[in-house]
Amino acid sequence: MRTRPLKVALLGCGVVGSEVARIMTTHADDLAARIGAPVELAGVAVRRPDKVREGIDPALVTTDATALVKRDDIDVVIEVIGGIEPARTLITTAFEHGASVVSANKALLAEDGATLYAAAEKHGKDLYFEAAVAGAIPLIRPLRESLAGDKVNRVLGIVNGTTNFILDKMDGSGAGYTEALDEATALGYAEADPTADVEGFDAAAKAAILAGIAFHTRVRLDDVHREGLTEVTAADIASAKRMGCTVKLLAICERAADGKSVTARVHPAMIPLSHPLASVREAYNAVFVEAEAAGQLMFYGPGAGGAPTASAVLGDLVAVCRNKLAGATGPGESAYTQLPVSSMGEVVTRYHISLDVADKPGVLAQVATVFAEHGVSIDTVRQQGKDGEASLVVVTHRAPDAALSGTVRALRELDTVRGVASIMRVEGE
Repeated sequence: MRTRPLKVALLGCGVVGSEVARIMTTHADDLAARIGAPVELAGVAVRRPDKVREGIDPALVTTDATALVKRDDIDVVIEVIGGIEPARTLITTAFEHGASVVSANKALLAEDGATLYAAAEKHGKDLYFEAAVAGAIPLIRPLRESLAGDKVNRVLGIVNGTTNFILDKMDGSGAGYTEALDEATALGYAEADPTADVEGFDAAAKAAILAGIAFHTRVRLDDVHREGLTEVTAADIASAKRMGCTVKLLAICERAADGKSVTARVHPAMIPLSHPLASVREAYNAVFVEAEAAGQLMFYGPGAGGAPTASAVLGDLVAVCRNKLAGATGPGESAYTQLPVSSMGEVVTRYHISLDVADKPGVLAQVATVFAEHGVSIDTVRQQGKDGEASLVVVTHRAPDAALSGTVRALRELDTVRGVASIMRVEGE
C-alpha cells in the first residue's frame, strides 16, 4: 500500500458535506485498504467559517474555495455546495489544476454537464456523480458501466422522496395535498420552500441526467417536460384507486420505437398496483430500467438525506482514487448517438379524464365524437348521474399527447360539459 495520502478538498459542509467528512474520518482505515492508499481531508470550503463543525479541524476550514481547488497537492475535489455558480467555475478550475471531481450537483449536471465533461476530458481527469440522482441507490454506475454493452430503451422512476411521501400520504389517509405537504414539512422531508420538489424541478434535473446516460445523447434540463403535483387532488387519488392504480410523480425517459429520438418527462401519473413502483412508500426512491438484453431491472432505496447521499459520494471517491493510483480515468461523456429530444406533444401516452357533464341523453355520444375527431380511441368509460348533473370518466388508449391535449380543449367547448374535473396520464402498463 502507498503510504503517501491522497489529498481531498471538500466544497461545502452542510448536511451531506459533514457526513462525508465524518465517514472519511471514522472509516479511514477501511477506505485506505479499499483504495490502496490513505485519503486525507486537506481542506473544507464553507461560507460561514465560525460555525462549529464537530470532528473537523478548524485549521482545515476556509472561505476561499478557489484557492483550495487551485492547490497543487489536491488529488480529488468533492463538490456538495449545489447550484450553478460558483460550483461550475470551481469544478472546471479543479480540473485545470490537476484534480478529479466527485459531485452531487444535479442542477449543474442537468444544466451544463457538457462543459464539465469537456473540461474533465481535456485535462484527463475523472468526473463522478453517483450522488446527483438517487442518493444512496447505485444507479449511475450501472447505467454507465454495467449496462454499457446493452441497449436501454426506458427508464421509469420515482426520484424525489418528498413528492413520493406526499402522494403516499394522500393515498393512504385520504388527505389533501396541503395537509400531506404540511406533514412532510413537519417531518423534515420538505424544505421551507418546497417548490423545487413539488413543481418537479428536482426530478426533471435527474431525468435529464438519466436520459443522457441511458441513451448516449445530450439531454439538458430544458429538454425535459415538467409538471408538478400541486394540482393532484384527493379525488384524483380516489379515481386511481377505483382503477386499481395509485398516483406517483414519475421521471420517464424513453427511446422512440424507431430508435431515432428520445423523450424525457416528469409528471404525475396513475400506475397499476401490480407495477413494482406502486409499492414504493414514504420518502423512498426507485428506478425501473428496461434494457434489450438485461430485461427489466429495478433499483430501490433511500434517495436523499445526509448519510445515504454521503455513501454515494464516498463510493465515487474510492473509484476516483483507485483510478488515480492506476494512472487511468473512468468513463466520461457518451453522447455519440446525438439523438434529438422530441417534444411532449409527440409522446404517446394514455389519459384518465374526469368530466362534469349534464345528465341528459346524448352527452356520451357527443363526448365520444370529440375523441373520434381527434383520432383518440377510448378504452373504458364510466358514467354516473343524479339530479341533472353527472360525471363521466374516460380512459383512453395510447395516442400522441398533442392529440389528447387537443381532445381536452375541444371537450371544454361542449355546452354539455360543465368542466374538466381532472386529467392525468396513465403509465406503467
